[in-house]
Amino acid sequence: QVQLVESGGGLVQAGGSLRLSCAASGSIFRFNYMGWYRQAPGKQRELVTTITSGGSTNYADSVKGRFTISRDNAKNTLNLQMNSLKPEDTAVYYCNALYGTRLHWGQGTQVTVSS
Repeated sequence: QVQLVESGGGLVQAGGSLRLSCAASGSIFRFNYMGWYRQAPGKQRELVTTITSGGSTNYADSVKGRFTISRDNAKNTLNLQMNSLKPEDTAVYYCNALYGTRLHWGQGTQVTVSS
């Protein structure tokens, strides 16, 4: 059983920073890749960034240069450092993890960026 729990969301002014964390039950070495997605009101869920077990990363164009994904293998945690936040970054942020052929999701954490 895989459980993912996000934390770190909140309200921040434009230009500010937040750091999201996703705590996994058990070792994250199991996961082929982990990632962050987001869903804004009235919009589809979209990819933010992913990281493979080998450390390769991929970012949506809209967050390149502002967001950084990282894995803390010792703490079984996936992190997302978000800098230079914009109002359009407002969304519920979800982490996910691919284990075998099944994709697991957390419950999400709200990020609100005020202008």
